[in-house]
Amino acid sequence: MDLESEGPQIIKVTPVQQMLASCTGAILTSLMVTPLDVVKIRLQAQNNPFPKGKCFVYSNGLMDHLCVCEEEGNKAWYKKPGRFQGTLDAFFKIVRNEGIKSLWSGLPPTLVMAVPATVIYFTCYDQLSALLRSKLGENESRIPIIAGIVARFGAVTVISPLELIRTKMQSKKFSSKELHRFVSKKVSEDGWISLWKGWAPTILRDVPFSAMYWYNYEVLKKWLCAKSGLYEPTFMINFTSGALSGSIAAVATLPFDVVKTQKQTQLWIYESHKISMPLHMSTWAIMKNIVAKNGFAGLFTGLIPRLIKIAPACAIMISTYEFGKTFFQTQNARRQQY
Repeated sequence: MDLESEGPQIIKVTPVQQMLASCTGAILTSLMVTPLDVVKIRLQAQNNPFPKGKCFVYSNGLMDHLCVCEEEGNKAWYKKPGRFQGTLDAFFKIVRNEGIKSLWSGLPPTLVMAVPATVIYFTCYDQLSALLRSKLGENESRIPIIAGIVARFGAVTVISPLELIRTKMQSKKFSSKELHRFVSKKVSEDGWISLWKGWAPTILRDVPFSAMYWYNYEVLKKWLCAKSGLYEPTFMINFTSGALSGSIAAVATLPFDVVKTQKQTQLWIYESHKISMPLHMSTWAIMKNIVAKNGFAGLFTGLIPRLIKIAPACAIMISTYEFGKTFFQTQNARRQQY
């Protein structure tokens, strides 16, 4: 039992084990949070039917994805008819009339990106935290901020070209040859940098979110442990810390999320009409337009739905991840004993 005090937990868990823990957390988070977003989108479509070319944001709990309506009629999962009285009524009626699988409609394609991005992000964070602790000391308060910023910066940069390609694939049915031609043409016309279109607003949203999230998470976790008289955090302490820190970061970074969604939506409107998107529409210009039209409150549009998704997603992801690391830590300790 002395292993608990030998040093930081990160030393006892290998990078491969961290990847497995984060992968498990990512899949579980997606499975548990996706139904909330599917129901929300179905309720939106019921009140305001989605026409062809309409954009909407779909979230699997880990990442937000811009979807473009292309199918006519009621074939697409987000266009199926329903007479729902509210969220709970929608849950029960979708399960009863369409089967429980319908609550996870649209999940498989997004998992292809969400799981690798989450694995990169969480593993990098833990590896950087361990490195910084060895250099700066265990009690350095800047460690979560620095590690969170660098890890998120790296994950967004790696995934950004895949996000562009995936969004393009959602707008139309592309064969592998057509997709290859699209990427080749984009690279030849605008250079490799064009594959990172939309990177800037994503960084502006995700990097501050990551810095605030990890700093608040570590502070809240220590505070709750001290209040409970515990040396190591329990599953519920990790869960609560994740939900609270995620909520705080979500509120603070919402304006950049609004801008990112609007920028992506405008991109598809311009592309569908074969009009070149004005280059002067920077993040700050879009923010000014939103404030001019809707006031300062316009930058916080969709706050409640964002909190309803972010809080449980962060709580499930971090508590499952920490549980996975504890499991591997226990296995490693047993191996050392025998």
